[in-house]
Amino acid sequence: MKIFHGTDNANILRGTVLTLGVFDGLHLGHQRIMQTVVESANATRAVPTVITFDPHPRAVLHPENAPPLLQTLDQRLANFEVLGIEQAIVIRFDKEFAGIDAETFLRDIVHERLQAREVFLGKGFFFGKNRGGNIELLREMSKRLDFFADEVPEVRLRGQRISSSQIRQLLAEGKVNLARRMLGRPYGVEGQIIHGLQRGRTIGFPTANLKPHNRVIPRYGVYATAVLINDVWRRSITNVGVRPTFEDESAPSIESYVFDFDGDLYGDVLRVRFLHRIRDERKFDGIDALRAQIEKDTRRALNYFSHEGVKNMLDLT
Repeated sequence: MKIFHGTDNANILRGTVLTLGVFDGLHLGHQRIMQTVVESANATRAVPTVITFDPHPRAVLHPENAPPLLQTLDQRLANFEVLGIEQAIVIRFDKEFAGIDAETFLRDIVHERLQAREVFLGKGFFFGKNRGGNIELLREMSKRLDFFADEVPEVRLRGQRISSSQIRQLLAEGKVNLARRMLGRPYGVEGQIIHGLQRGRTIGFPTANLKPHNRVIPRYGVYATAVLINDVWRRSITNVGVRPTFEDESAPSIESYVFDFDGDLYGDVLRVRFLHRIRDERKFDGIDALRAQIEKDTRRALNYFSHEGVKNMLDLT
């Protein structure tokens, strides 16, 4: 996939079918939009293209209520490629760009620069200065500039609209199973493995301590997880929280114990997928009580991994 930062690069491909938005999380609703773009581009021999923005517009215009993002920009771009997008244009969102009205954006960038043949918007998406651009304006401009425009229907689950904000709320509540259904995949974070205090090793459960790149992590607690090591998803159990049994701990951490693995991961970037919530984090009377609980947690996790659907989902061995 070709990635361009800004729209001035002479190598940007023209003759596109495109969509635009932040697309944080690339949930099922976003995936429907990408599928529509890719299928239409293939049918018309155009270039399936996404225009996305970084940082999130609200981080610039209303930083006091800007949402924490489910994905880093690199994760978002990688998912675009998986979904068949061939060209991604990342526009730095700042106050200067926020001052461009929707008609100018459509005329100068979408029509003249990208020579869009078709443009698709997600339901209820607004763009341009003061959110002046919407599907009605897009359709009106498409007639003047000779391209096709349409709105992609939203995706619902159990009658509820799928949205990034809804997924953030589910993760805050620890409901990783329902978040997975809205995302179409398990929610994952990635980050560098750092040295911890080696407490897990002393009680027989050595853990990889993750410094996450992602801002959104699930509610504190213990989860059955999968970690990606050498391109293989391995079964694991992960604690998210502040380890209250040890009173000197205050900063939240993500610690994963990987079953049947004894390698050195320090310095590596690790990906962790949250599959199933086992319990809340809580304080124990001492090391022995904590060890006994971890043994129970691992048995529950292994029982979860023994289910055929879970093995098929991640091809775990």
